Amino acid sequence: MERSAVILVGGEARRANGLEKYFFRYRGQTFIERLTGTLAGVVDEIILVAKDPAQCTRFSHLKDARCVADIRRGHGPLGGLHAGALAAHGEAIFVCACDMPCVSMEVVSRLFSLLDEYDAVIPQWTSDMIEPLHAVYRRRALLRALENHESLSVRRMVQGMHARYVDVATIREIDPDLRTFTNINKVEDLGRLS
Repeated sequence: MERSAVILVGGEARRANGLEKYFFRYRGQTFIERLTGTLAGVVDEIILVAKDPAQCTRFSHLKDARCVADIRRGHGPLGGLHAGALAAHGEAIFVCACDMPCVSMEVVSRLFSLLDEYDAVIPQWTSDMIEPLHAVYRRRALLRALENHESLSVRRMVQGMHARYVDVATIREIDPDLRTFTNINKVEDLGRLS
């Protein structure tokens, strides 16, 4: 089964004081370079979803990824999921946000391996706390779920899917500190990365 990765880059950067989080630097690379470099080892294609065509030009230097713009603008992450799923060639799609510089290739590979006949594989901390933007989705199921979805809530969308929830405790076997889920919202948060 062909695999795709969709990285959501189209946020307004409000929490980052107007700075573009995907160009924050960590260990000599920008976040987006780290993400595309990691994901290239586990997927067949990488799609960045930007808020508009102008933002796509910010990523023309990335050779391992192509950028598409939101079709449903103003719909937040769901708009990005929609555009990314439409653009994807793979039937299995890993989705993440651009502010996650420590995504683990091994964790992503594990999530893909658990898809089986499910619509999605979503890491879960507790029954109320899930990681729908660090998850694997079946393309057809994602497009079906988004077709008539009224809410802007990703969590509400996945409630209607046949999802496999994976306890993050089992992910510790391959990522003991669960760094794969680290997201950085402000420049000040970079100090949390070691």
